[in-house]
Amino acid sequence: MSPENIYTRPHNLFATPDISPDANKDEWRQPGDVQILLYPYYSKFDAHELIKIARALVNPRGKGIYATDEAPYAMDDLLASLDEDPKLNKTRSEEDKRERRKKWRVCMYSAAPTDYISGVILHDETLRDFKLAEILSEKGIIPGVRANLELTPIPRSEDEFIVQGLDDLLSKMQAARAEGARFSKWRAPIACSSVEGGFPSRISLETQAETLAQFAAISQQAGLVPIVEPDVDFSRDADLTRSAEIHEQAIAMIYERMRAHGVLLEGSLIKPSFPQPGLRHPSRSNVTPEEIAVATATVLSRAVPAAVPGILFLSGGLPSSQATQWLAAINALVLASPPTSPFTRLPPLTFSYGRALQGEPMKHWVKGDEEAAKAALVKWSKACWHAARGEVL
Repeated sequence: MSPENIYTRPHNLFATPDISPDANKDEWRQPGDVQILLYPYYSKFDAHELIKIARALVNPRGKGIYATDEAPYAMDDLLASLDEDPKLNKTRSEEDKRERRKKWRVCMYSAAPTDYISGVILHDETLRDFKLAEILSEKGIIPGVRANLELTPIPRSEDEFIVQGLDDLLSKMQAARAEGARFSKWRAPIACSSVEGGFPSRISLETQAETLAQFAAISQQAGLVPIVEPDVDFSRDADLTRSAEIHEQAIAMIYERMRAHGVLLEGSLIKPSFPQPGLRHPSRSNVTPEEIAVATATVLSRAVPAAVPGILFLSGGLPSSQATQWLAAINALVLASPPTSPFTRLPPLTFSYGRALQGEPMKHWVKGDEEAAKAALVKWSKACWHAARGEVL
């Protein structure tokens, strides 16, 4: 039997046989050495590419992801909310709004600093319609794509949601890869309240875990590194202990289902929220970054398998300064932990922030000051880079 290489057979369902030895090659597409035991349903080629990209997204320590995957209508609302004249957006045509979204993305992508940003998550419109992945890949930043669609309520539990988009996901991820994406992300919202409040329901946890596992398996089948995002809600009355408990349950269930679906954990990443008291709990106002750090590190050390090469936190609407402080606190805790601590076994802990990176830049951009917008993106990217190294500027 001839040795496996990139010319002997397609490495995923989208691939076609190469016509020439140099066809479809890039820096990721190499057979490589994989120093893990592979089960029969993985090829060495698949595993090498997925593992290499997953590691590149979280290394060297400090680098993280810029999340720009807002739906078009959400992007329009964000930009409109900053207009000096609130009536102005009503006069814009759909084509004007579309062009505005594109110009905003081009401005931010051209400014994204390669010293601090490893990857960018794009919405399908940005990737396939605007075709902006090349701006990033030419700089050495890895483009990714949002995989999930919108939410629909769970029957008889209408404050909890099913995430849509699995039915034709494989073809969409194959098309995204053809446009330059090398990783994908799926967000699953999880309600969380006090025990008395009753959230989350068991069926919600099971549904989100199964959905994320199916997404991860399909994403890898299409040749993309999956980032699973269990986004635990903090709008209700959970205290920190309850929030940590739900995070641990949710993450453990996700990895149980990912194993059942044969996901290569070494070629995947996770994007969790920080355990935190809910907005309706009295401790919310005085919880410290150090308390958040201990709760977060405890959850992750218990629930995330050691094979996973990195953890990227979502900011979830937190103010930029708070998201940065919490990230710095958990990294400082891990780096200061004694060798006997389970925290020292955690992989790189970094960021996959959206609003925490672009909130200030957007205010400048809407006023027409592109240079200030670009400078603000660099400023917050650098702050997050330091935070992911346990440093506070």
